[in-house]
Amino acid sequence: MRIRLDNIRLKAYHGIYDVEREQGNCFSVDVAFDFDGKLSAASDNINDTINYEVIYSIVRNEMAIAANLLENVAQRIYAKIKERFCNIDNLCVSVSKYNPFRDDNVERVTVEVSG
Repeated sequence: MRIRLDNIRLKAYHGIYDVEREQGNCFSVDVAFDFDGKLSAASDNINDTINYEVIYSIVRNEMAIAANLLENVAQRIYAKIKERFCNIDNLCVSVSKYNPFRDDNVERVTVEVSG
C-alpha cells in the first residue's frame, strides 16, 4: 500500500541569504512511502497503520528549523520519518522552494531524498 502526503505548504526561513532568513519563503513538502496496510485495511484502526498526522508533525517541526540548504532539510525529514516508522519502505521526501531566485524565472527548486 502507498501513502502520500502531497503539497504540504509552509512558510519557512531556509537559505543562504539574509533576506531569506529574515523574510522567509514559501515551501512545499511531499512525502510518499509504502507499507503493508493489510491489517489496517481490515481493522479500520488507526493503531494498525502509519498515522500520517505524525508524519505531518515531523515535516512541520523540521521545516521550522532554519537551514542554509534544502538538502539538509530534506535529509532531516527523511531521517526522522525512518527513525519513527521502521516498517515503511520506499520513502521519498521532496522539499520545494518557490521563487528561489526572486526574479520569477524559476517557479521552484526541489530536492528529493529517497531510499
